[in-house]
Amino acid sequence: MAPKWRELADRLAERIRSGEYGPGQQLPHIRDLVEAGEGSKSTVHAAYKALEAEGLVTSSRGHGTVVRQQAPLKRLGIARYDKAKWRDGDEVAFIADRVASGRAYRRHEQTQTISRIVAPPLVAAAHGLPEGAEVYARARLVKEGEQPTHTLTSYYRPEHVEGTRIVDPSPGPAGRGGGFRVLYDAGYEIDHMKEEIHARVPTPEEVKLLQLPPSEPVVELHRTTYTADGTVVEFAIGVHAASRFAWAYDFQVPDSARTEESER
Repeated sequence: MAPKWRELADRLAERIRSGEYGPGQQLPHIRDLVEAGEGSKSTVHAAYKALEAEGLVTSSRGHGTVVRQQAPLKRLGIARYDKAKWRDGDEVAFIADRVASGRAYRRHEQTQTISRIVAPPLVAAAHGLPEGAEVYARARLVKEGEQPTHTLTSYYRPEHVEGTRIVDPSPGPAGRGGGFRVLYDAGYEIDHMKEEIHARVPTPEEVKLLQLPPSEPVVELHRTTYTADGTVVEFAIGVHAASRFAWAYDFQVPDSARTEESER
């Protein structure tokens, strides 16, 4: 026979899956369920902790226990960097993801901190800089409403961005079109990029910052952005809550044999 907390957790889980408790909706306070005869305080608390461990809810001080958004954001691959979005319009990458997902957004859901630092070894290697060289670090925290979705820290050579909106700490993208438009206007048009991703266990600081439930991994992104002549104009590290994104890539399938033939 299952313990009482497990039975309560299963009943609540069914109500969540049926839509009775929808995404973003707060579950009853523990005391309310106790008063309704659902069990003792420890029973209800254990049931809520089980739902959190199963990824159905999140719990935080001041917000209580809330049903998680079950439909992840579409994290576009190539399409999010379409030049027409940021060069000719004002659809920066995180906004392109929201638009593709049919979700609302506010530009100020991206906050940021700007600092000039000695380049960490990984950053220095990406930019081809010597040990001790300085870079600008533009660290962003992106939220959907009140829920953080990911962090992204971009590293730039000072000579590329000094005096531009990229080093302005104001919340939101770096003006119309964001950072890529700033680089474009400065004569550094992006041409191609490389993205590498891997999953890992989050650090305690990331658990707190991203408000992660127990046992949720993160997906770490490394993005290197180049101009046509191979100059690295940005190296970025992103940390994404794994369950809050669905990564999508749509691209032409290469045929290297035909490419080699056409070059002969």
